[in-house]
Amino acid sequence: MKKEQHNPSRRHFLVNASLAGTAGIIGAAALLEGCSKKKKVEYPFPPLLDKAPDGKPLKAAVIGCGGRGTGAAINFLNAGNDLSIVACADMFQDRIDKFRAQLKEEKKVEIPDDKCFIGFDAYKKVLELDIDLVILATPPYFRAEHFRAAVEAKKHVFTEKPVAVDPVGARAFLAAAKKAETLGLTVVTGTQRRHQRNYIETFRKVAEGTIGDLVGGNCYWNQSKLWHVNPKKEWSEMECMLRDWVNWCWLSGDHIVEQHIHNIDVINWFLGKYPVSAVAFGSRQRRVTGDQYDNFSVDFVYEGNIHIHSMCRQINDCTNNVSEYLRGTEGYTNCEDTIWKPDGTVLWQFEYPKNEKGEVVRELKVNPYDQEHIDLVTAIRTNKPFNEAENTVKSNIAAIMGRMSAYTGKEVTWDEVMQSELKIGPAEMVLGKVNYPVVIPVPGSAPEV
Repeated sequence: MKKEQHNPSRRHFLVNASLAGTAGIIGAAALLEGCSKKKKVEYPFPPLLDKAPDGKPLKAAVIGCGGRGTGAAINFLNAGNDLSIVACADMFQDRIDKFRAQLKEEKKVEIPDDKCFIGFDAYKKVLELDIDLVILATPPYFRAEHFRAAVEAKKHVFTEKPVAVDPVGARAFLAAAKKAETLGLTVVTGTQRRHQRNYIETFRKVAEGTIGDLVGGNCYWNQSKLWHVNPKKEWSEMECMLRDWVNWCWLSGDHIVEQHIHNIDVINWFLGKYPVSAVAFGSRQRRVTGDQYDNFSVDFVYEGNIHIHSMCRQINDCTNNVSEYLRGTEGYTNCEDTIWKPDGTVLWQFEYPKNEKGEVVRELKVNPYDQEHIDLVTAIRTNKPFNEAENTVKSNIAAIMGRMSAYTGKEVTWDEVMQSELKIGPAEMVLGKVNYPVVIPVPGSAPEV
């Protein structure tokens, strides 16, 4: 990658006149109101049903047929009655073949040959079909453009996270999200913790003031190495990158954006606000492909001088931790299912269901991956559009802010990211040589931000 693209100078943060209007949409005035003590909160989701209500048959298509696209398709089919997957698109035939085989085996769904499309423009062919909604699950680099096209086609959307890999993409996604609202489209994103019953009940308690004013916290996604794909002689450079996308910053946004966005989003959701600045560091220790870091540590600062320590790592044989914690003036919480008093005694716990023997089973009645699709179908069938895209894109921007700070070694502010012209990735999408130099970012060597 070009060094200046990973290490943005002051000029990268000049306002682009064509984007200024979009940037203004999510300025400080539009930030969500923070949680205040003893405030009753009405959660704005559809009712948390175990199954979506019956109604009009809904036809969906999947764009991006890898593991997450396949999983999302099955989650959608689990959500209720009269739901079908009728078309799909991907870059590669073998992934479409695997996708179709798994849907046929697990859900008895058969997608005809003439409804399967391959190539960079395959998404356009899908959106021309008679479908009600689309599931977007390609590598995140393509998300903003695919989402814009889906909204233009007036389709309801389930989109995986993250929604962008750079500030330009994030603003483009946000602009399309605003248009989706005006068209009455339902948009659900892959931040399933916002659809997870234990998190939702804990959120309600915190928002009502159970732990007082929030003053700080931590969030983590520390795990072993994720995965990588070794190149094959018959693959072009572009195909190698696409198949190994989770290790390339221009395709995934780096794992702080691609994966750790979940935990950052929980913190933003509970705080009801987004960070104003970040100072971060990270490094590349053991990654075997790609150009990304394998660890990040970020000090996010929120309005009111609230500091959140964000940590993520993908390295084998280390201590793992995927969690969020928030501390208030009258207690603290793991955001998932427990609230403690300041002295460490339990103040409240989420009530998990019990089995036939009356024993507590620490599992949810409906898993959150199915629940987000139940909520999607419920919103469509009850004609009560629900759009959570703006929340997700803001958390995406926060994650990008942390990455930019780690790559440069500089403090990066929310306003700088919102005005940044940073756009990463090759200018031309072709299955051949990738005209995009790879440079591992070195903190401290960048120009002043």
